[in-house]
Amino acid sequence: METYTAQDIQVLTGLEPVRKRPALYIGSTDSAGLHHLVWEILDNSIDEVMNGYATLVEVELSKDGRSVRVSDNGRGIPVDLHSEYKKSALELIMTTLHAGGKFAHANYTYSGGLHGVGASVVNALSERLEVTVKRDGGEWFQSYNLGEPTAPVQQIGSNVRGSGTSIWFRPDADIFEETVFDPQLILDTLEAKAWLHRVKIVFKDRVGGVIHRLDHGDSGLDGYLAQLVGDDQRTAGWEEHIFSYARDCDPRMEAAVLWSHNGGEQVRSFVNGINTPQGGTHELGLKAGLVKAVRNYIEVHGLQFKGLKLNAEDIRDGLRAVISVYTADPQFKGQTKERLNNTEMNAQVANALAPAFERYLNENPSAAGGLVERITSSARERMAAAQAVESVSRKSVTRKLNLPGKLADCSSSRPNDSELFIVEGDSAGGSAKQARDRRHQAILPLRGKILNIEHAGAGKIGQNKEIANLISAIGCGIGSQFSAEKLRYGRIIVLTDADSDGHHIACLLVTFFYRFMPELLRQGRVYLGRPPLYRIQRGKNISWAWTEEERENCSKNSRGKGTVNITRFKGLGEMSPEQLKVTTLDPDTRTIFRVKIDDEELASETIVQCFGREVAPRYNLIMEHAGEAEEVDV
Repeated sequence: METYTAQDIQVLTGLEPVRKRPALYIGSTDSAGLHHLVWEILDNSIDEVMNGYATLVEVELSKDGRSVRVSDNGRGIPVDLHSEYKKSALELIMTTLHAGGKFAHANYTYSGGLHGVGASVVNALSERLEVTVKRDGGEWFQSYNLGEPTAPVQQIGSNVRGSGTSIWFRPDADIFEETVFDPQLILDTLEAKAWLHRVKIVFKDRVGGVIHRLDHGDSGLDGYLAQLVGDDQRTAGWEEHIFSYARDCDPRMEAAVLWSHNGGEQVRSFVNGINTPQGGTHELGLKAGLVKAVRNYIEVHGLQFKGLKLNAEDIRDGLRAVISVYTADPQFKGQTKERLNNTEMNAQVANALAPAFERYLNENPSAAGGLVERITSSARERMAAAQAVESVSRKSVTRKLNLPGKLADCSSSRPNDSELFIVEGDSAGGSAKQARDRRHQAILPLRGKILNIEHAGAGKIGQNKEIANLISAIGCGIGSQFSAEKLRYGRIIVLTDADSDGHHIACLLVTFFYRFMPELLRQGRVYLGRPPLYRIQRGKNISWAWTEEERENCSKNSRGKGTVNITRFKGLGEMSPEQLKVTTLDPDTRTIFRVKIDDEELASETIVQCFGREVAPRYNLIMEHAGEAEEVDV
């Protein structure tokens, strides 16, 4: 029997906890966690801006994209000795968790940093970090390796003009999966900061050899929202309208709102300058306030339609908004601050916005009229879609014991041990049925391209046999009737040809899952198969290639005697069952890609752009990226 005593208890000190469990402090060690390091240092500079001490922020990305410098002209981190800890305040802040000047409000009225861990966490997770401080006429410097100071804080200059802090760091490659920063992601974040705080920001992108000077003067969130929406078609009456609201009393807040003709709702929310991608109580307050104002406007003006009951989703459909709030004591969900939890913020935001927006509607009849017309149209579409979903669900129930005739089900009744392959056509279905493991793998062939549910009317969705078969086979229902407990397969794998038509069908299926079974994507249950394009054979040696580059490499490096024979597969149906098994079905040799939703707002926007009813966004997207395509497979 193993012993378990006091000697087995570890106590992590200093910055050891950060290096042992980095995800606890930055969320993950993937690209999101890597960039979170930049946000932590950047937010310290923005805190100086928010509280009136800085007017300029500079961010520089190195030529290799692996290190970042963030500088500001704020007060500069204190460098004098701390009376209790007998070390420079600079070193204390950079090497000690929960050390900072933001716990009380004497130095910062509003702050994105709450716990005094941001700078020290970045230091702990950096291969090297350097800090330069200018203040009180002097200049000081200290460097660190893996969070440990290389020497005491040193004064390197005197009679220095100005003040501020500059931090350069290079993340530790032993911690992060990837250490190359994304210039566009940094630029987008800096753009938001420049709009939110009306501050001058310079981004020196050495990777792209470009210097971006972001200065929007006195423009507020209405300018930022207009930039975000861009060419997104606006609802009639809102072509030149953006509702904007600002107040200086506690809690300070600013908001900008408009309605787009495109569907869904997209809200960007911020707290003390921190982006909250998961929203929170301030975002809920925004939505509640707008819905209340619209309901009151419709009721006062007698605009209700008989037999048409509006719900909150109808009113918010097409909403595009930005909201920024400031509070002295924000309560975030976790260190990465992705969601605001202050319960009082919901009512405070709603009560402030509702009367202001109702007044705006009364003063702008063209905007109000266009909005009411858009809302009623959304309500009618929702009711028709609900009837279509109910129709499909009823058909599924009546066929509960009679699954789709073309479905070759697996013998396992345990979802976690089974997977469903959705294949393109009967020919591919025949090969897949012969190649599969009958115990765990089910095959459902679909006829041609399924319905584009983003473009089709609700009636067509309810009448479409392929969609009805798909819903019946998966078993968990759709829309409001979705139930994860009824899911018949642990993995759903979309397996289409490796050509443009196959990619199109895969995208249509992902669109269907996103709109009708989004929880499957959130749970990571939807995958894309990856059949090869080429079979390369020399003698008895066979290799597979998925791209032109791989085909060339395999041809050059193939071993064996004789000439090289290359087979180009036009579709899955041309592959023998054994070939299909080895390359695409066998868990030991196949490659499949999980479909993830990193940003639901962006995902919805992309689906509308690519598959929605409006042609212009799709045309603009094609023209924007046309130069990136070497050839088009038609």
